[in-house]
Amino acid sequence: MQVTSLLSHEHDESCAACGHDHEHAPVRLWQTLVGVVFVLNAFIVDWVFESSHTVASASAFIGSIILGWPIIVTAVRDLKVGRLSINELVAIAVLAAFASGDYKTAGVVAFFMLLGEIIETRTAEGARASIESLIKLTPTKARRIKADKSEEEIPASQLAIGDVIRIRPGDNVAADGVIVNGQGSFNQATITGESLPVDKKPGDEVFAGTQNLTGVLEIKVTRAGTDTTLGRVRELILAAEKTKLPIMKIVDQYMNFYTPLVLVIGALVWAFTRDLNRVISVFVVSCPCAFILATPTAMVAALSAAARLGILIKNVADIELAAKINAFVFDKTGTLTTGELAVSRLAPIGDVKPAELLRIAASAEKYSNHPTAKALAQIATEAGVPLTEPKDFAETAGRGVKADVGGAKIFVGRAQWLKDNGVAENFEKSVDLNETEGWSLIFVARDGKCIGWVGLQDQTRAEAKESLAELKEAGVRRIAMISGDRQAVATRVAAEIGCEEAQGECLPQNKVEFVRAMKAKGYKVAVIGDGVNDAPALAAGDIGIAMGAAGSEVAIHSATIALMNNDLRRLPFLVKLSRSTRAVINQNFLFGVFFILGGLSAAAFGWLTPITASMLHVTGTFIVIFNSARLVRKGEELEHFHPEPAAPKGDSGAQPGQLVPKPA
Repeated sequence: MQVTSLLSHEHDESCAACGHDHEHAPVRLWQTLVGVVFVLNAFIVDWVFESSHTVASASAFIGSIILGWPIIVTAVRDLKVGRLSINELVAIAVLAAFASGDYKTAGVVAFFMLLGEIIETRTAEGARASIESLIKLTPTKARRIKADKSEEEIPASQLAIGDVIRIRPGDNVAADGVIVNGQGSFNQATITGESLPVDKKPGDEVFAGTQNLTGVLEIKVTRAGTDTTLGRVRELILAAEKTKLPIMKIVDQYMNFYTPLVLVIGALVWAFTRDLNRVISVFVVSCPCAFILATPTAMVAALSAAARLGILIKNVADIELAAKINAFVFDKTGTLTTGELAVSRLAPIGDVKPAELLRIAASAEKYSNHPTAKALAQIATEAGVPLTEPKDFAETAGRGVKADVGGAKIFVGRAQWLKDNGVAENFEKSVDLNETEGWSLIFVARDGKCIGWVGLQDQTRAEAKESLAELKEAGVRRIAMISGDRQAVATRVAAEIGCEEAQGECLPQNKVEFVRAMKAKGYKVAVIGDGVNDAPALAAGDIGIAMGAAGSEVAIHSATIALMNNDLRRLPFLVKLSRSTRAVINQNFLFGVFFILGGLSAAAFGWLTPITASMLHVTGTFIVIFNSARLVRKGEELEHFHPEPAAPKGDSGAQPGQLVPKPA
């Protein structure tokens, strides 16, 4: 009976589409329960007291009035605004049974039709709640720190940029911000879809709606209210819910012709049979709820599954389009690679051990903020190498650092930096890497002698190779990588991840031209980038997918789909989810069509009574809803994915791909 899209959030639009008084749904539920009691009482009285037909008839009369009244009112409202919908079919069926004096049949038919509507309404509300639960986690109160360092509790809506708030263990963060004091572990599954907690320290960004699991922190607010990442996520989800798949628009277009057609069929059945029960059955079974629910129920389930994994889809039409994508174009830096330098090679010279080389270099760089220093500190921590406190630390920007480590004079930096500081031997001959392929080399000297070098590079993501392989298995015909980096670097990265096509030295306009040329050859292209410098290319693709969009306003607005984290395995999942959604929609659609055709035929030939027809109507609705609900659990295997960091390569005791050994 309910023909509105399950995803309509605007009350006025919803009521205009279906004519149902959604605002009074709880009253209708009680009304339905009271009415069915009277109808059941009529059956019981007839069965127990065979001579009490008057009492049974009166009870059925009252029950049918209670149950049929909302249906009749809805139909009248439709007619008043000049709209002919399926609501009129049900109303005619109920009125025909009532006029024939079969009050029990009228009551039972009205009950099952109302039951079908209640099921649809509750299903829609439940589906929306499953999505809204992901985005309604921002607390209503916040603890703001005043100038005198005291704490005051204020409504979260009053927070402004620059305020400092205190977050205690177990609290949900009230606004986006940066940690200024304290450390903690955060559950940010609502934003990024990551199931594992993420450790945060001063300087790290936190998002509204995420939960602080440990530690007391002070956070400086950078975005508040609807401007937070969570607020933008909510806007995207609501915007997606208001859009429609092409097949839904077709259904809406032909609904205006459906009701008159069924009325004509009912008139023909009456003309040939003069059997009112057959006509009533035709009207009841022709209500195309299973047919109409085919697309929106699958769409709600797919949106819910995607949102759970941090995949935000702006337009639900992209769910259908993703199934047709046969080419992927990736940006390199920050998409297929981490975008941060990491130690990939330790090369000691002479008798120096890899762990000793790492300890000396990381210790000398301890107080530097250069990306090289951070990479050395990270690998030292992972390998359990203890650092020595440096003395007389000094840094020359862009060249290197010098410090006293354990009584030895240490220089760490470019080859020329070492030469300018008295390291005379030809230490560069030990290098077997090509810097033009994306390697960044730093050399380490102790007391005037080079003791080794460290190779750093922007590492590929741990799951990149596996994700691209899954895309190929899914039938993607062409996968390309385009980058503004040197061609040699692009070629090396492509070889590591199994990408067959790589193009380097691309300016933003070159990327757009590349995408357009691929589309001109007939490919359906998805472009994946970080959403900042790749915005033109993202817009040029059939689908633009922004990686790591959490906290990035540009990323969220520059793409049609936003991945809130950097897990590339979401991409093959998106393709599979799209194809599964399309398959479920087709299954539901075909079931709805055959259900109506079969039901109309059975009703016309007198094989269905009005009561049986109304029961079948509810059964068909259940089948479609349960079939669509299967999509909700898609992607559960990704919720516990946690890529391991790549290990550095080394020689002279450290094999390629092996972690630096801990010192004895």
